[in-house]
Amino acid sequence: MEAAPLHVLIVDDEPLARVRLRSLLEAQPGVVVLGEAVDGAVALAQCAKMQPDMVLLDITMPGMDGLETARRLAAGPNPPAIVFCTAFDDHALSAFEAQALDYLVKPVRPERLAAALDKVRTFLAGRKQQPTAPASRQHLCARLRGSLRMIPVEDIRYLQADEKYVAVHHARGEDLIEESLKALETEFSDRFIRIHRNCLVARNEIVELKRSPEGHVHAVLRHVDLPLEVSRRCLSQLRETFRHL
Repeated sequence: MEAAPLHVLIVDDEPLARVRLRSLLEAQPGVVVLGEAVDGAVALAQCAKMQPDMVLLDITMPGMDGLETARRLAAGPNPPAIVFCTAFDDHALSAFEAQALDYLVKPVRPERLAAALDKVRTFLAGRKQQPTAPASRQHLCARLRGSLRMIPVEDIRYLQADEKYVAVHHARGEDLIEESLKALETEFSDRFIRIHRNCLVARNEIVELKRSPEGHVHAVLRHVDLPLEVSRRCLSQLRETFRHL
C-alpha cells in the first residue's frame, strides 16, 4: 500500500525563497505543497483551513515571527510538524525550544531537506499510533560555544535557577538553558519535584532527607556529592511524596 503524501505549507516573506523551497519540495517524492504564506498571521489562517502535515517555516519575518507562529500552532488542535528554514543559524536553540522537529539553514541542500522530511514522516507515524498521547520533550537544548547540546531529560539530576538562566546538572556535567524553572516544573511534573524556590530535583535521584544539627533539611541525591537544601515551604510536600524517607 502506497504511503499517503506529505502535505506541506511554505511560510516565508521572501518571494524568491518561496519559489526555491517549492521547487525543492516538489522534487521530493511523496510531497504535496498545499500553498504558501508570507507571514505568521497568514500561516495560522492557512493552517486552520488546509490542515497541513508539516509547515516549512522561516523565522525572521515582519509582524509575527516564525518562533511565535510555531508556539501558536503547537498550542492549537492537531498541530502540524514544524521544520524551520532560515538564513541564520543563531536561532537554533529557540527553534528546538519551540518544539521544531528540524532546523534547516539556507541555502537548503536537497539531501538535507530529504532527511528533514523523513524525520517528519517518522514523527507523524508515531503520533498516529498514539493519538491521545501528549507530545513530551525527551531532551532539553543548551547552547555550547555556538553549537547545541541535546541533554536527555532522563539524564538530568537536578535543575537550579540562576538569575535568567537555569543550570541543568546532568550525567555529563552542567549546562545553562534559557527556560523558566516554573515552566519546566509544569511540563515535567511527573519527573521532577521542587525542593526549594530555585531548585527542582529528579524524583528518582532522592535517596533520603537529612536534618543537620542546625535544623536545616537537605536532600541527599544518588549521583550528587553535596546534599541540596530543602526549604520549609517544600518540606511537607516532599514528605508526603516520599513517605518512606
